[in-house]
Amino acid sequence: MTYWRIYYHFVWGTKNREPVLLGVNAEMAMKAIRAEALELRSIIHALAVQPDHIHLAVSTPPVHGPARIAKQIKGKSSHLLTRTWYPGGGVDWIGWQAEYGVITFGEKSLSSIVRYITNQEEHHRSNNLWPTFENLGGAPEHPTNLEEVS
Repeated sequence: MTYWRIYYHFVWGTKNREPVLLGVNAEMAMKAIRAEALELRSIIHALAVQPDHIHLAVSTPPVHGPARIAKQIKGKSSHLLTRTWYPGGGVDWIGWQAEYGVITFGEKSLSSIVRYITNQEEHHRSNNLWPTFENLGGAPEHPTNLEEVS
């Protein structure tokens, strides 16, 4: 058996940051994310659903790179939310944005990141956010060529 300790913090949003992850939609998104993580033999350390985005701290075997994890989890959850109809409940599902943010971290940081994700509502309410952990993708944070560094 391969030994591994690989930690990722993912964050991704709904299309146009629409606040559609409420009530039944939020519950279904969580169930779908947990189910797909299990399929990928991944361990979810923390999962938070905000009305317009998701935070996920996960460990995964080295056979799955972060792009595959994001693709699988976003794809399966979107598929489920698209196909599920709730009479009198839920908000129309519009899909995920194409981009996502992912950061690797070490085991020593796990408890801090789990706490940050678990307390998402409070962080957003008090505007006490960690900008790096709220980056949903899009424009690169880092220079793309050496000329931009100098």
